[in-house]
Amino acid sequence: MTGAHTDIPDPESDMDDDEALRYAIALSLQDQEPQDQPAEQKPPRKPSSNHSESTSGGATLGLLTLDRKKMEEERLQRLAKRRRRASSDDDVVEVPPPKRKAPLESSKSPSLPPFANGTVKKTWARGYPRTPDDIKIEEILQKESLMLAVLSSYQWDDEWIMSKVDLRKTKLLLLAFAADEAQKTAMRSNAPPGIKFCFPAMNGPGSMHSKLQLLKYPDYLRVVVPTGNLVPYDWGETGVMENMAFLIDLPRLANSADHQPTTFSTELGRFLEATGVDKNMTNSLANYDFSRTKHIRFVYTIPGGHLDESRKRVGASVASLGLATSDPVQVDLVCASLGSINCDLVGAMYNACRGDDGMTEYNSRLSRATKAKAPRTAEPFKDHFRIYFPTDETVAQSRGGRMAAGTICVQAKWWRAPTFPTELVRDCVNTRDGLLMHSKMIFVRKIRFREGRSAAKAEAETEPTNAGADSNPGKSSPGWAYIGSANLSESAWGRLVKDRATGKPKMSCRNWECGVVIRVPGASEAQAQAGGSRDDVSNMGIFEGTIPVPMRFPGRRYRETEEPWFYAQT
Repeated sequence: MTGAHTDIPDPESDMDDDEALRYAIALSLQDQEPQDQPAEQKPPRKPSSNHSESTSGGATLGLLTLDRKKMEEERLQRLAKRRRRASSDDDVVEVPPPKRKAPLESSKSPSLPPFANGTVKKTWARGYPRTPDDIKIEEILQKESLMLAVLSSYQWDDEWIMSKVDLRKTKLLLLAFAADEAQKTAMRSNAPPGIKFCFPAMNGPGSMHSKLQLLKYPDYLRVVVPTGNLVPYDWGETGVMENMAFLIDLPRLANSADHQPTTFSTELGRFLEATGVDKNMTNSLANYDFSRTKHIRFVYTIPGGHLDESRKRVGASVASLGLATSDPVQVDLVCASLGSINCDLVGAMYNACRGDDGMTEYNSRLSRATKAKAPRTAEPFKDHFRIYFPTDETVAQSRGGRMAAGTICVQAKWWRAPTFPTELVRDCVNTRDGLLMHSKMIFVRKIRFREGRSAAKAEAETEPTNAGADSNPGKSSPGWAYIGSANLSESAWGRLVKDRATGKPKMSCRNWECGVVIRVPGASEAQAQAGGSRDDVSNMGIFEGTIPVPMRFPGRRYRETEEPWFYAQT
């Protein structure tokens, strides 16, 4: 967006999400065909400080400067060119039908909307064959029948967005960042009819990094939680980057009095309310049937400090789904950006993956702080937690080369710090050869049948005592997955600190983030045992048919001389 952010973070702080700074390179690719880049090409230089993009608020929202008539002429010319080119594109093929019915697959019933049971898709990528696992932005938006779209993003390409909707039929509400009141006024006054803005409060330095789409159609509401921003680069149109998206279609109720809230609908409503959208928008959720969201949780972070129940997010969601366990779990985390992470953050994430509310790591940290030279306890996650991030070589050899990796970043000074858990990082290589990833995902699998313990006892311990009404207690599940906007950093996930006023633990966050936690369908003990041994980290079969796994696993450890891709060599 235009203008400078008045709350630019301290450059020494853990702000891994300043993607706007890195996105200058990526934006230049949006109107280019993908080209192979030489491996010896130098990484892109950091843009100058007078670049039009804000360092923490996202790319310029060009509604201030659009020439509408010229834009429409250019759009029509571009569409005509694309239609001519599409006739010879290798990737424009008939999509083969799924081999089997998946638990999170589109509904075949004529009385239900397309994705009534929910689904997770990869974004389509130009030049790659179509499969049942991928989806285009046009297929998500369905502009012919789209009435209202509520869109949240970190990066925006206005012209591209408006080429995907019909403003004669569709109203847009954009949840966006603005530096100050003057910029808010300018953006509102320059927007064409049918477009309104909501500017969530930042409460200090941070990023409006959440990605969310609420799409209203005559008969249903589509909730979309993607990992990508609203730019063509993130939706495969340059053929060099992949993202993921969760979708679920909620049928419209004949009478809103019949609405039965679920944990998903309640948390989605709280998030919308916190952003500052009109209450009518939040209340309208009661017009839709959320009954098929009982196996899903909507999770989010909001900038600022949060006490009591508002600080419990992922861990509480895992527990409410009946997935809490004191046993070890296998965790594979994919992200596009790494902050200044350490074992405290990774330990807190690992505990949350087992249903912990954050207090285990918090109490351990306080105990070490109050005891002089207190030794760290053994890290239980060391053998069970893998972080997927591409090496410099993987980026260089990708389809778009180093010039395509402007939104993938970790700082060299963080990586080379003695506290950075480099031993947990694995090379992130896409199952689609040469395609980089901007996805943020967590795959968690239970290690359920340990020696010396009965399967019944292990299963019993996974049932939380505080399971919600829609947690489906008693149903076995081997694990779960997260899909959303959050990278691996304290800015995204928060940090528990002691509140000075009350002395209570307080969750301190910098970013707006959101995502979904999806419980994997249950399996019998025999099926679980057949899927691989207790220590077989390569077994990801529990996600087959439910959630596409985008990376090759288990990821290769970095060689001794290897380092990750650094956007800027410092």
